Amino acid sequence: MTSLLHAWQAGDDAALDCLVALVYDELRRVARARLRTEPAGHLLQTTALVHEAYLRLADINEMTLRNRAHLLALSGRLMRQILVDHARRQRTRKRGGRVVPLTLDDVDVSIASGPLRIDVLALNEALDELSSFAPRLCKVVELKFFGGLNTAETAKALEISSATVERDWTVAKAWLHQRLTAQPVGQ
Repeated sequence: MTSLLHAWQAGDDAALDCLVALVYDELRRVARARLRTEPAGHLLQTTALVHEAYLRLADINEMTLRNRAHLLALSGRLMRQILVDHARRQRTRKRGGRVVPLTLDDVDVSIASGPLRIDVLALNEALDELSSFAPRLCKVVELKFFGGLNTAETAKALEISSATVERDWTVAKAWLHQRLTAQPVGQ
């Protein structure tokens, strides 16, 4: 994919055709993973999420994409924005409408009842808060959770070591778990 990105940026239209097919497949894989935990009948389906992300990626000709990891990082950020926008629309339709849950993959921070189910809007707020004091931790979560990147790909995209990604991922998961399961005062 990286060589296709470079070929396309150099003006090879055939490379763009191949890249489009690869990007679409990657987006479907990531979208399936993100929506796997959604309740049956959820209005935002995999294809709709992929198409929305793909449309937003249409402006990539104005950017310089370095490699596959960079493209997937951007895709993950776009999917986060799409899911948040969708959750906000759902809540707007029904005052205090149903919560749109997501599951943080690989959360292993003492959760006896299984995976942590969270509201995408709460996750977005928590990530915004996290980015205010630990922007790299927020980026690691975006890349791994929303972008579907593994540790090595995340390390490459952020230009840090895999060990640093693992440490950041562990800290970010613990912080998010604490933040998202904290009971409001008075409850």
